[in-house]
Amino acid sequence: MSSVAGVIAERVGNTYQRWIPDLLLGLQNLLLHRLRSLLTMLGMIFGVAAVVSMLSIGAGARQRVMAVIEQMGVRNLIVEAKESMDWQAHQKVRRISPGLTFQDYRVILDNVSDLEASTPRKRFVPTKTTPKAQQDVPTVYGVNASYVTIAGLRLTDGRFFAQEEEDRASPICVLGMGAKVSLFGSGNAIGEYVKLDEQWLRVIGVIGPQLSSQADIAGLPSQDLNSIIYIPLNSALFRLENTYSQLRDEIDGLYLNLRESGEIGRTSEVVRAILNSSHHNADDFTIVVPAELLAEQRRTERLFNAVMVAIASISLLVGGIGIMNIMLASILERTREIGIRRAVGARQSDIVRQFVVEAVMISFVGGTFGIVFGFMMSRLIAWLAGWSTIVTVASILLAFVVSISVGLIFGIYPAVKAARLDPVEAIRYE
Repeated sequence: MSSVAGVIAERVGNTYQRWIPDLLLGLQNLLLHRLRSLLTMLGMIFGVAAVVSMLSIGAGARQRVMAVIEQMGVRNLIVEAKESMDWQAHQKVRRISPGLTFQDYRVILDNVSDLEASTPRKRFVPTKTTPKAQQDVPTVYGVNASYVTIAGLRLTDGRFFAQEEEDRASPICVLGMGAKVSLFGSGNAIGEYVKLDEQWLRVIGVIGPQLSSQADIAGLPSQDLNSIIYIPLNSALFRLENTYSQLRDEIDGLYLNLRESGEIGRTSEVVRAILNSSHHNADDFTIVVPAELLAEQRRTERLFNAVMVAIASISLLVGGIGIMNIMLASILERTREIGIRRAVGARQSDIVRQFVVEAVMISFVGGTFGIVFGFMMSRLIAWLAGWSTIVTVASILLAFVVSISVGLIFGIYPAVKAARLDPVEAIRYE
């Protein structure tokens, strides 16, 4: 056992003795030609910075989209009515389909056995509010009490309304964080009253901040989820219905939450078949399956990463070509040095190791500066454009490994060429 340890220690010592002098010599040569070394590193610096910054921008954008999708609920199905503000188009569709109705909701409840919770939704935007909204007028959602569970809402103050209050069409409401700030500023809103058009509602709760998408997602319109006022569905129907546009369906959305044992794909097809039958294939609704969107987004993420790395690697390729050119030029400058080293006993492997070490050192230092520069670029872009950027450990490791690999690959040919020089001719070289 001790002999094995001794052999290992001896091999480590020999490796140390071979590589340390080459590292010191390589560092000395790079410092001797500082400007040339710096210009050579620029290709690696910009290449690595491009990889890190592009991957960080993509990661930030994808994380936000995936967070919004996850917030929808991976066990949920969402049915959205396709509504039109054009009266003629609306009437044309109505000759075929009655639109999304409570009858559709009841038929779905009777035929889908895997539902844990569900609620229709009645949505509209009031013409005026009291207190006056400091920003855009909040959207009103009329939903059942189960919506708080389906949507995974987190209350920061007060409570959500109960089923008994829903049955009585109580004049109460729950404010999204954005709506609360717009109507009441930083003050306490619980117990205060909000007037929507001509109806007064008492505030009983405030919802915590939610993520919102800046663009439509699979049929769901972009909307600030923080600027919403939630009221009981019956309150929306009986107290605020007179202000509701005649161009809208009886209800404009359905939220269906499935049990863990339920098959989302099969259930979505059942719901689609039910609605196609009652709507006579008018295509006036959209079914959003967040679980399928999440899976598709993850597939897109992998493809996007591959494309971004391929594009950014072009910069690294250019940097690698620069390293090879400089190393070839360095061979011409140091031909006599190579000949003298061979004459005093240096082997071809020693010459190869010397030039490979120098190439890898250029890549290593350039990659290090490139990571720092890429991190700074991603933060600058996030600050200037207002985007979310995320510098991941994977992107740093990928850029760093690729930069070292490029230096190693493009340094081998010049190193081998230097090692094959004839010692006698090399000494004579002027």
